[in-house]
Amino acid sequence: MNVAMLPIEILQEFNSCYVKIQAIAQDENWLLLIADKKIDPEAATHLGDTLHYLGEVMGCAEEIVEVKFNQEAE
Repeated sequence: MNVAMLPIEILQEFNSCYVKIQAIAQDENWLLLIADKKIDPEAATHLGDTLHYLGEVMGCAEEIVEVKFNQEAE
């Protein structure tokens, strides 16, 4: 069964993903894989791009959450 998420729940899920991906990007093993060239060095770029775009989409979701919050506060 598909249950619709509230905007704040969507934002929280995006934030959770961002935190987890950021932890991977800073993980010693991940950094060693790149340094030892065991994986394509472009992977670091792709991971950075993922964080950037996830941050951008979170900004868009934050705007919706703020508007909804302000409407409810009125």
